[in-house]
Amino acid sequence: MAKIKKDTNLRKSILQAAITGQLISNVEGETKTGKELLDKIIEERNAKLLADWEEAKKKNPKAKKPAPIVASEITEDEIPFEIPKSWCWCRLGDLIQIKSGDGLTSTQMKDGSIPVYGGNGITGYHNDANIHEETIVIGRVGFYCGSVHLTEKEAWVTDNAFISNYSKNYLNRNYLITVLRQLDLGKQQNKTAQPVVSGKKIYPMLFPLPPLAVQNAIVAKLEEVLPLVDAYENAVLQKEELKTALPDKVKKAILQEAIQGKLTKSWRKTTTIEESGKQLLDKIIEERNAKLLAQWEEAKKKKPKAKKPAPIVASEITEDEIPFEIPKSWCWCRLGEICKLTDGEKIQDIKLPLLDAKYLRGKKEAEYLSSGKLAKPNDLLILVDGENSGEVFINKEEGIMGSTFKKLNIVNELYLPYVLQFIALNKDLLRNSKKGAAIPHLNKDIFFGLLLPLPPLAEQEKIVEIIEQMLPLCEKLGG
Repeated sequence: MAKIKKDTNLRKSILQAAITGQLISNVEGETKTGKELLDKIIEERNAKLLADWEEAKKKNPKAKKPAPIVASEITEDEIPFEIPKSWCWCRLGDLIQIKSGDGLTSTQMKDGSIPVYGGNGITGYHNDANIHEETIVIGRVGFYCGSVHLTEKEAWVTDNAFISNYSKNYLNRNYLITVLRQLDLGKQQNKTAQPVVSGKKIYPMLFPLPPLAVQNAIVAKLEEVLPLVDAYENAVLQKEELKTALPDKVKKAILQEAIQGKLTKSWRKTTTIEESGKQLLDKIIEERNAKLLAQWEEAKKKKPKAKKPAPIVASEITEDEIPFEIPKSWCWCRLGEICKLTDGEKIQDIKLPLLDAKYLRGKKEAEYLSSGKLAKPNDLLILVDGENSGEVFINKEEGIMGSTFKKLNIVNELYLPYVLQFIALNKDLLRNSKKGAAIPHLNKDIFFGLLLPLPPLAEQEKIVEIIEQMLPLCEKLGG
């Protein structure tokens, strides 16, 4: 089944509304504008720079005085969208400062419970931390560079990620994370073999800055709305998964009802069973033994010492092997008692389509061969090699059998394919019939040892009639 992904358009629209000022309005307690807030942030950052300089002078009297941070100039043609009048545009570098984490390879990690953050979140665990509060980190290198994560209180950030520093007094952390993610910082990566983002690349990016009260209100609204979006997306996802899986689920249910005798329960009440499943099995085995003897007699004409074949006998089936109850007129047998695998007749100089798995599933156009093993219409073909070994196809045209196929010769060509389809839909039943190898193969001994519920012949025909009425309706469920 193809993997179904969430449709995130609704989430993106809500987050975009948040950073454009459309998600909320009329916020109480809004006393400062975004511009005044930006001035406060820059004032705080400059005070910190001066304090750090004063501290540095104690060790190095000639320490250079830092240049003050000033608000960036932004031209009218740079502005990507309109924001409320109380907000202001600034650059990311006006608000945050980033620095690389500390190098730590996977071999250097020691057993511990402290998460290690790299380019795309947690990459492992260590016994030491280099940060001691929840911190916003930004992936620095790799495929996921630019991804934004919030660490746990105790964590280690490697040099594959940036540690961010920002004003805790004037910026709401969750609003900052929301905007950083919407800015898609990874699009600013250097176009190199190893994708990398840097301060030089992301600092100039424009940032819509609302007053602090508005930031808080936006975060509160998102915390209220996004769980509803999650619930909606999950509902849509479940609906799509159900729509995709429903035909197979219904088909499996129909086939299970069929092989347990439940589809024909009413039919049995109005029908006289002239030959039971056990009597049918005895006839099948008798017929197969007669054929084996006839082939042996024929073989003796060319090779008088040809070995006489061992007769086929009905297998013993213990009570604890039986997986479910079946009608009294049915019997349990093993697959090998009523069918065998054969190769097709060898032919050459006849152009026919190649009957491989993709072609039989309708997944590719016909490819023609002029020699090989012949399969005729209504032959049962079974995959004996590959991931789907055990899958059975009812052939619809004359063609050349693919190398991974054998013919499945059975007494009744109608009922058994549906039983095998049920087995194929229940992968657990087939799992042990494949040998453990690089390319899975059908383990014939185990495959032919599979238990099969055998109804009387007339009931098999009735089961097939009902199934063929129901399965086309089942296929429409996925449309």
